[in-house]
Amino acid sequence: MCLPGLPAPLARIAPGGAPAGGSLTTMSDMTVSAAALRVIKLLVGNPPQTIADLIKTTGVTRTAVTEQLNELVAAGFVERGTERLPGRGRPRHLYSATNAALLLLFASSQRLVVPAIWQAVRDIGGDKLIRDVLKRVSRALADHYNRQITATKPEDRLREMIRILSQEGGLVDGVEEDGHLVMYKRSCPFISMVDQQRSICCVDLEMMTAVVGRPVRRTACRHEGAPCCTFEIVGGK
Repeated sequence: MCLPGLPAPLARIAPGGAPAGGSLTTMSDMTVSAAALRVIKLLVGNPPQTIADLIKTTGVTRTAVTEQLNELVAAGFVERGTERLPGRGRPRHLYSATNAALLLLFASSQRLVVPAIWQAVRDIGGDKLIRDVLKRVSRALADHYNRQITATKPEDRLREMIRILSQEGGLVDGVEEDGHLVMYKRSCPFISMVDQQRSICCVDLEMMTAVVGRPVRRTACRHEGAPCCTFEIVGGK
């Protein structure tokens, strides 16, 4: 029987754009300013734009546009290409939005779409299909992390997985408590899929157990009042 709980996400995105403070927290500790978010909205769904195009549209200086684009390229929300012009003129840079930018802008819509898909799966195949889907998801995630982890001891494998999850953008901490490692998962990619049965929560435990090589238990749960979900290896190291 799976206890309720959830794993870690790629981003923390405020619904509907930037919060009142003028910045949007995403991809762990990275921030995107309100001005840069405006540039993303101008690029999404449009042909690649030059700096001159963006200056004309936004009415701000070249320096400001350049700084915003550099910020977005570094964050992975915008990519820069080069177009060679006829003759001997210098090539120019063209900027376009990435799929990450789409996720950034429209994450809030997943609150409607993802639960609807999840409910359709349950309506069509019932609990058995849900269990089969979750087992496959757990297996696929375990394979993804097993390919990257080289440690042999269970606690060392858990420590490596924490490191990889953090590198992927998850808000995940490893804390030594009473002589053993506890994983604090402060963020969750499946939050929009949580239903009354919390079926999706089994993915964490099954995936971690397959990666670590020992049973893993959830020791705290965000859905039961804890700040986040925590996990530890059953029987310690």
